[in-house]
Amino acid sequence: MWLVRPALPGDVNQILEIAGTAGSETARLSSTLPRQCEALAKKIDHSLASLAGKTTAGGQPPRFLFVLEDTATGKIHGTAGIDARAGNGQPFYNYRRDALIHASHELGISSRVDVLYPSHGLTDHTLLCSFSITPELRNTEAFELLSRARILFIASHREWFAQRVAVEIQGVQLADGSVPFWDSLGRHFFNMDFETADQYSGRLSKTFIAELMPPNPVYVTLLSEAAQAALGQPHELTVPNLELLQREGFQAGCYLDIFDGGPVLEARTDALHTLVTSQPKRLHGASEDGGDACLISAGEGARFRCTLANVADTLRGRLRYP
Repeated sequence: MWLVRPALPGDVNQILEIAGTAGSETARLSSTLPRQCEALAKKIDHSLASLAGKTTAGGQPPRFLFVLEDTATGKIHGTAGIDARAGNGQPFYNYRRDALIHASHELGISSRVDVLYPSHGLTDHTLLCSFSITPELRNTEAFELLSRARILFIASHREWFAQRVAVEIQGVQLADGSVPFWDSLGRHFFNMDFETADQYSGRLSKTFIAELMPPNPVYVTLLSEAAQAALGQPHELTVPNLELLQREGFQAGCYLDIFDGGPVLEARTDALHTLVTSQPKRLHGASEDGGDACLISAGEGARFRCTLANVADTLRGRLRYP
């Protein structure tokens, strides 16, 4: 049986194995999952403190990390996280795509130019993050369980989260490991490649990148053709996750990831499909038939669990399970 539960300190080694070595397909799906033991252990400690309703050192907002476990083997196959407030007490930077109109009245000429503005307009939105799963489970029920379990956690702990929620989708990366957007823009301001910058982001935040990037608008036409083509486009491995989030009610807006130019999706928290359709029920007795496959969660805080099971509804508002 597949089970989503909060990450525990004893999960560190298995999570590091999922994160993989630099450049692995699994690692590329999640830039906010630390790949260093100490940083990951701190992230798990922060999650456990948040689940217990405790204030962490420095007064950081709640952050949560969950794992997908095969209960038959005890092996972990994926991770998924939620930051209650994007930025975790610091500005949360993205690029906002807009346009400028240049005009000359004397010449009777005007032109529209796409520009990217450094922005922290999504700061304090709830952020879905740290999603990674072993390759063999992509496009399976376990994949959907891991992603949607976070929405059920939000539904049962609604007071911890903001009115709007966002999620960054990994942007385009080529087969040779190069990232067109980063190579055309960010790399000019840092003596590091995308992989190194990405690892810094996992351990720290994206604030250090934004603070060193030019504060002025970036003219899209000055980027390489490959970078322009990559704007707002997802990495091919993230398409299933993108489509699942779109079914939840997320839509791409005007924001782009500051690292790779990938799309940033937004939604109103109370309009998310899983949250809207969730209903409180009681499990009772055994079902005489197989029933329907349902996403089921129970428990508050550190006791939260979520799984898939076949259940049958009763006239009394109870669920019977095999």
